[in-house]
Amino acid sequence: MMEVSPECTQGRGLVLVRRRPPAPPGLREALKARLRRSCACSVQGAWALLQDLLPATRWLRQYQPREDLAGDVISGLVIGIILVPQAIAYSLLAGLQPIYSLYTSFFANLIYFLMGTSRHVSVGIFSLLCLMVGQVVDRELLLAGFDPTQDGPAPGANRSALNASATMLELGLQDCSRDCYAIRVATALTLLAGIYQVLMGVLGLGFVSAYLSQPLLDGFAMGASVTILTSQLRHLLGVRVPRHQGPGLVVSTWLSLLRSAGQANLCDVLTSAACLAVLLAAKELSDRYRHHLKVPLPAELLVIGAATLVSHFGQFHERFGSSVAGDIPTGFMAPHVPEPGLVWRVALDAASLALVSSAFSISLAEMFARSHGYSVRANQELLAVACCNVLPAFFHCFATSAALAKSLVKTATGCRTQLSSAVSAAVVLLVVLALAPLFRDLQRSVLACIIIVSLRGALRKVRDVPRLWRLSPADALVWVATAATCVLVSTEAGLLAGILLSLLSLAGRTHHPRAALLARAGDSSFYGDPAEFEGLVPEPGVQVFRFTGPLYYANKDFFLRSLYSLTGLNVGYAAARRKERGPEVGAGEGEPVEGRDLGPGSSTAALVPSATCFHAVVIDCAPLLFLDAAGLATLQDLRRDYGALGITLLLACCSPSVRDTLRRGGFLGEDQGDAAEEGQLFPSVHCAVQAARARCQELVAANSTL
Repeated sequence: MMEVSPECTQGRGLVLVRRRPPAPPGLREALKARLRRSCACSVQGAWALLQDLLPATRWLRQYQPREDLAGDVISGLVIGIILVPQAIAYSLLAGLQPIYSLYTSFFANLIYFLMGTSRHVSVGIFSLLCLMVGQVVDRELLLAGFDPTQDGPAPGANRSALNASATMLELGLQDCSRDCYAIRVATALTLLAGIYQVLMGVLGLGFVSAYLSQPLLDGFAMGASVTILTSQLRHLLGVRVPRHQGPGLVVSTWLSLLRSAGQANLCDVLTSAACLAVLLAAKELSDRYRHHLKVPLPAELLVIGAATLVSHFGQFHERFGSSVAGDIPTGFMAPHVPEPGLVWRVALDAASLALVSSAFSISLAEMFARSHGYSVRANQELLAVACCNVLPAFFHCFATSAALAKSLVKTATGCRTQLSSAVSAAVVLLVVLALAPLFRDLQRSVLACIIIVSLRGALRKVRDVPRLWRLSPADALVWVATAATCVLVSTEAGLLAGILLSLLSLAGRTHHPRAALLARAGDSSFYGDPAEFEGLVPEPGVQVFRFTGPLYYANKDFFLRSLYSLTGLNVGYAAARRKERGPEVGAGEGEPVEGRDLGPGSSTAALVPSATCFHAVVIDCAPLLFLDAAGLATLQDLRRDYGALGITLLLACCSPSVRDTLRRGGFLGEDQGDAAEEGQLFPSVHCAVQAARARCQELVAANSTL
């Protein structure tokens, strides 16, 4: 079915034909059809489902070894070499033993090789997630009576020990040591975060992460990086300070560090200074000559190797009391099901962990896909990262996500497919099975240096704030507020504050959009804002109003105030007074509108005629994104009030969704046919203005005849 809009067909012989949308199916029919498609079983359907869940079964059949194998192997080896020192270092952030970080890196790379859709993303341990896991682990250790800075129960705290006994008995973990309890908490947290992500992926909620804007993520990364830097200073100095929890963690830690600065371990301080100098110099050289280097310098691995040898032969732990990594076992531990009691204790913490992991993973996958000319599926990426959390949680692993730094290295070293992740997993497997004990004498201060140097990129983002402020003050405010809340309160509070501010910023932009009266450019069909274009002339007798935003419950009052102010007529008041006093009260006697200055969102009112000078109002609905029930009621009330004063209200350039809302909401009246729609909705502003003038001329002719 089609409908013809004859209003603008004069002069050029052009006929605009609008397609009638098909009638939408009912809810029952739609559910039946979807259920029928979901339950349909066939070999082809099962194979397609398997390929969707495991994309490796599709692209491996098309793999071209001559073109892709060399780049995949080189990038996989480089990432594996980088992963080993980072995995050992990031165990400090998570409050866990280094072997668990190696497990996590192995399983995450292996699972993403099978399930990921991005060719260049590196999934594994991520500093921000390690920090969030570590904070939960420290909190639960304290509640269980353990000291996060040492093995065994906290001395001299009888009441804490009693509480620990009750807690451990309740969970059935009375024989669990400090390290055992820490990994149980981490796996429970990881399992639940992965379950949240699976639910998001199955329900098709991968788009939710898009609502975490880039300024929010950058601010969160900056604030979390400051928190990470603060948490590692105690290892740089070799001092023993309590690991604070709750609001003000960063400030409390700095105060403790200042009080304990006199007890710094000279060996750790000198080692930290030397390692920082070497790592920073190597990073700067790599950045400066990155175009000349086919493979990035493995600075972390070289520093770890040299520091381990010096610490071992110099006996730094025995002679100077320097803290070292300790014994790292080889092989894999038996799988273990996370404790249900611990899962419920970390339910809220897992939600923020899942959201951050999903947001970073999906955004990085889409960024690399755009830059290299291929596509990724957001929901499949979400499922891949979810499985990197759910399945390894049974093998003593903790939360993972995509990491920008390692992904950039994969791209720079010639990565072509996800096969590079399998090569990286093989490198980590070699360390787990044979080489892990070699790092026994590695100083923790060296690991802290690696963590701090890895924060360079996130800390440098503070230089983007002035440019962001010039571009969008609202986005800059979100960045600063998120980072400041992360530092001054907590990372979870910073994430929540960033989300709330982003939503408020979005609501504020739609709450007070720009409103203007349009004028015509000569004899053309172009209508624009006189504040934007010169030489525009108002259409005699017709007010053309544009509202550059949606019309919904939150901004309907601003919509009315803008319309009344710009046209100079409070039609609601005038119609009500006309009804009270009788038909002798005309439109020109309406109450003058107060507060005509609408601020920067409104157009100049120099071209606004008086209320008695117009017989029609045309609303340009092109920028009107959507209507809700309150917006529809506002338009209906406007049409009624204008009609009471003899003024015609017409709508132009309505989108299909707005037209459908008007049609279903009864705006067209009882007669919902084509004629009713053609008389009130027009394809362009010029068509609506011509129709209004034609109707006015017909009315004048009829009155003159009478």
